[in-house]
Parts: sequence; structure tokens; C-alpha cells
Amino acid sequence: MAEESDELQDVRAEIDSLDQQIQILLNQRAQCAQRVADIKMAAVAAAAEVGETPAEVQFYRPEREAQVLRRIMERNQGPLPAKNVAHIFREVMSACLALEKPLQVSYLGPKGTFTQAAAIKHFGHAATCNPRTTIAEVFSQVETGQCHFGVVPVENSTEGMVSHTLDNFLDSPLKICGEVEMRIHHHLLVAPGTKEADVVRICAHEQALAQCRMFLDKHWPRVEQVAVSSNGEAARMAANEAGVAAVAGEIAAEQYGLEKLATHIEDFSDNSTRFLIIGRDEAEPSGCDKTSVVVSSRNKPGALFSLLEPFHSNGVSLTRIDTRPSRTETWAYVFFIEFEGHVRDENISAILSLIEEQSILLKLLGSYPRAVM
Repeated sequence: MAEESDELQDVRAEIDSLDQQIQILLNQRAQCAQRVADIKMAAVAAAAEVGETPAEVQFYRPEREAQVLRRIMERNQGPLPAKNVAHIFREVMSACLALEKPLQVSYLGPKGTFTQAAAIKHFGHAATCNPRTTIAEVFSQVETGQCHFGVVPVENSTEGMVSHTLDNFLDSPLKICGEVEMRIHHHLLVAPGTKEADVVRICAHEQALAQCRMFLDKHWPRVEQVAVSSNGEAARMAANEAGVAAVAGEIAAEQYGLEKLATHIEDFSDNSTRFLIIGRDEAEPSGCDKTSVVVSSRNKPGALFSLLEPFHSNGVSLTRIDTRPSRTETWAYVFFIEFEGHVRDENISAILSLIEEQSILLKLLGSYPRAVM
């Protein structure tokens, strides 16, 4: 036992030594981040001195972060999983970026929603995340410069596209500059001490109720299901109103101090939601990108085929296509098309030129790095 104890103490001493080295390196990295900020600000000052109008300093570069995280995952040799290591470095980058300029991020709230979790996953805990009650408010906050970026849901793997997000893009000058993919796990949450027999209402966003429909109909067939503005609002109600249970995620349980009556109640285990990062500037190529556009075609036979054929002939994969009613013409539609590649890629530029010739409207929503984690 004495030998085992000595061996254990040796390993612990080695851990302490490594922790000290990691801490030193983290602070060295933070000093580099501060130097980056100084260089950027010096460039702005130099431009002002010679009478030039300096561009707004971009402290956060989505393509740069995506490249760094990809390299981290590619070179990881374990035993820690690559995604876990990437999450650690995401927080390191978040903290270092906050030394340059703390990011203000708007998201579809209230607190406790999956959109908040997506914002934290993408920007880290050092960013200041501000909840908004509607998707339109998130767009407005970013457009007016009150927040640097916004996070909005766009697609669920079982319930499809989020129409409000698509509609806001039609009139907004904002660009998509990133995406977040999240596996969605729903739990049935109640205030501490609440028993199953006490539950008289189950509240959640309409999409969350739809994603758990089979479970709720089977296990809670006589309990009223009520759609509310968000899962976060449902969690708030469960915390404050007797007899209310909420369908929501882990972050809502933590935020409102709720207990779980049932876990992982989503009908499909691979249930996932995709979120978009919106900002005022275009993202540079990262080497692994997507592009999103909105197209309004002329009303003629084969119009959709004409729009899609250039992608096929150039070997470019479509990742999503959806339609929304046109606001200017009855029974006409606009197409939201998402595909692999960046607008600065030669083949993508050629495709968009062909599409523009055949369409009434072609609007580039953004080219952005594919989700890394």
C-alpha cells in the first residue's frame, strides 16, 4: 500500500506541474490576444492620421476560429475525444477574445432556451449573451449595432425549417457568418417536490411539443398540452405555477432550478436543430464553407430545374432547399438554397452568375464556415 501511495503521489505531483505549465501557456496566449488588439487599433489610428476612413475593427473572425478548431480536432491524439478538446479551446478563445473586445450576442430568448445553449457553444461563456423575445428583435439588435452578432434557429431535423428566420432574411442586410448544430434532448421538468399526479398542464414551444408528441400522447394522454412562446418561458412557468410541467433542455433545468420527471423524451434520438450566426460583415473563406442564397425565379415551366442544373453540372452539392411564398406576387415563391462552397470560389461565382441571368432576384445571404463541433 505504501508503494501504491507513493506512486499515486508522484502522479499527482506530475499533474500539478502540468497544470502550472498549462496556466503559464494560457496567459501567454492571452498576452498574444492583447497584442493582436493593439495591432488592429494601431492600424485604425494610422488610417485616421492620414485622413482615411478606417474600417470597423473586426476582433472576431469566424473563419479564423473555424480553422483553429479544425486543426485542434485533426491533431488530437487522445485519450480526450477531439470534440471535448475543441470545446476546451473554444472557451480559451472566448476568454482571450474578451480581452480584445467583449462580444455582445443577441439570441432568441428567454434564458434557458436551446438558442442560448447554441450561443454559448459557438461564442463561449466569456461572450455577453442578451435574450430577445422574437427573431425579428434579434435581427434588429444586430442591424442597429447594439449587438455584434445574433443567434437564431433555422432548421430542426424532424420539424423542418423555421419560417420566421427565413422571412426575416428577405428584408435584412445582415449576413450569415456561421452555423451551430446541436443534438436536442428534451426533458419533462417540474418545480422541486412536484409529483406526477400534481401535473395538470405541460407547456413548451410548439416545435418541442411536436418533437415529443408520441411520448406525451403515450405517457400523459389526459394532461393538457399548451404551446407557449419558448421552452425557456415554459420552464419559467413550471418554476412559478403549481401543476405546470415544461418540456425543455438541460440549460433550462439549471436556469430555473427544476427537477426531471422524465429524461430524453424526444421521439427520435437523433433529433437535432441547426442555428445560424448573423452579423453585419461577410466571412472570409475558411476552406470548408457553405453558402446560402434566396432566389426568385421567373414563373415558367422548368424554372426550378433551370436554377438547380448549374449546381449539378459543376458538381456542387446542395445541402438544403426550401420555399416561401413571394411577398410581391400571388402563388409565386422564393427559394432558399444552401450549398457547399464559398462565394469567392471560382466555380461558385460562375454558378451564381448563371442563376442571376435566369432569376428575378438573387440575394446572397452569406458564405460561412461549416459547423465544426
